[in-house]
Amino acid sequence: MDMPNALASKPKGGFFARLISSRKFQTWAAGFPLTRGIVRREGEALFDLLAGFCHSQVLMALVQFDIPRRLLDQPMTVAQLAHVCRVPDERMVILMRAAVAIQLIKQKRGGRYGLTQRGAALVGVPGLEAMIKHHDILYRDLSDPVAFFRGETETELASFWPYVFGGGMEPDVAATYSDLMAQSQELVAQDTLRALDFSDIKTLRDVGGGSGAFLEAVGRAYPKLDLVLFDLPEVAPSSVARFEAAGFGARSRFECGSFKTDPIPTGADAISLIRVLYDHSDTTVRQLLAKCYDALPSGGRLIISEPMSGGDKPERAGDVYFALYTLAMQTGKARSAAEISALCEEAGFKVVGTPKPMRAFVTGCLHARKE
Repeated sequence: MDMPNALASKPKGGFFARLISSRKFQTWAAGFPLTRGIVRREGEALFDLLAGFCHSQVLMALVQFDIPRRLLDQPMTVAQLAHVCRVPDERMVILMRAAVAIQLIKQKRGGRYGLTQRGAALVGVPGLEAMIKHHDILYRDLSDPVAFFRGETETELASFWPYVFGGGMEPDVAATYSDLMAQSQELVAQDTLRALDFSDIKTLRDVGGGSGAFLEAVGRAYPKLDLVLFDLPEVAPSSVARFEAAGFGARSRFECGSFKTDPIPTGADAISLIRVLYDHSDTTVRQLLAKCYDALPSGGRLIISEPMSGGDKPERAGDVYFALYTLAMQTGKARSAAEISALCEEAGFKVVGTPKPMRAFVTGCLHARKE
């Protein structure tokens, strides 16, 4: 086959990809008035991908030095920050300029630094600082991406979340897990309550609910709703204390058990699975959904809320961050709404709706009923 015919037989998309990758074309496009803006934007986007790790490390340093919280009280100079953080002045200058560049910090008069709106949100978003500090584990797991994607890495995250392997947590590990999850659960609860109506539910059983942060939010929004939390005994003290502090009294209770080894008790007309499925394999999820189906009465509701993949339309939160995080955990995976729907239908549920996520980087929701 001659060269012209070989090129002609290849897909049109391949031709344009080869054209754009040509150094000669890049040089021409960078100077041509109608294309140089596109070249600049694409170049900047590629550089942002390249520099992304540096951005995340600047963010990590700011949080570990507690700089956002320090600046929340009052603007500070480089000298002041260098002193309290025990960092040489010349290095603190670099850190603060980097923080300005990624729009977390702004420079004010007199050489002082303060927070931008984004920097203030960093302090205000529940659990965000704790999750950023926790990311040193994920970063180490991803340090050799080739080995990671080949499955040759013995990841630290797999041992950080031992509850996934069937319970048996040490008390300090259970406390770390519960605290980290409880802090970030507030946003998940907010978005779930905005997406779904709980007004027709009499008793909600939250399976794998940890410290009870989600149920507390539901209980405050629906004062007549009875609340039941089903989870491992190690997390019972924190959830019971939370319910008592919220003043829920007799309308709340804790049931000890593992959904991997125990049946889910009956008696509730709705079950919620909040950030549970993506921690586990398809086999475990199938078993869990079957148990949920058996535990619910006819017409009972199943509520699922967790970060999801974009499926046929990949998106950054679900298909980059959560996909890699769950891969590092070695047990779960980020699933699309379509994949979760198929698993629910396989268990016998009818999927009623999958509302468009308010913030895909926080959670997505799915609502199903037992036929």
